Amino acid sequence: MGQICYLIGDATEPQGEGKKIIAHICNDVGEWGAGFVLALSKKWKEPEEDYINWYSGGRESGFELGRTRFVRVEDDIWVANMIAQRDIKPVGGIPPIRYEALKSCLKGVAEKALELSASVHMPRIGCGLAGGTWDKVEPIIINVLAKKGVPVYVYDLKKI
Repeated sequence: MGQICYLIGDATEPQGEGKKIIAHICNDVGEWGAGFVLALSKKWKEPEEDYINWYSGGRESGFELGRTRFVRVEDDIWVANMIAQRDIKPVGGIPPIRYEALKSCLKGVAEKALELSASVHMPRIGCGLAGGTWDKVEPIIINVLAKKGVPVYVYDLKKI
């Protein structure tokens, strides 16, 4: 407990048995079309549709940094659309990722995972287009998910 299992593979093809949540970061400006979301959209249409509808509803629908929505895409797989990125480009040298928002999103993912008895699967969230660094993201994942007893799997498409 308290560990992340690192795998070589595709996070849209989560490994193992049982219920699974695929977690990924979204921005807060309604843009869907680059990075990991392309792989999600290639496999399932529901996460993108839900994100666009959620964004269209604005704050009244709860669309804001730190919030997460879960979209069921298969009988045993949910996608967690986590709003943890402010805009899509760095501003004043500050990358789009918001670590506090990520922490808040992952708390919601932990609750859902424990409720479902699900494992959580993800790419190295926040470290691509969001501009974050793994040395900051990894401890958040460990503290918020793994130390709470949630099995966590992080996928790299190829060996780093």
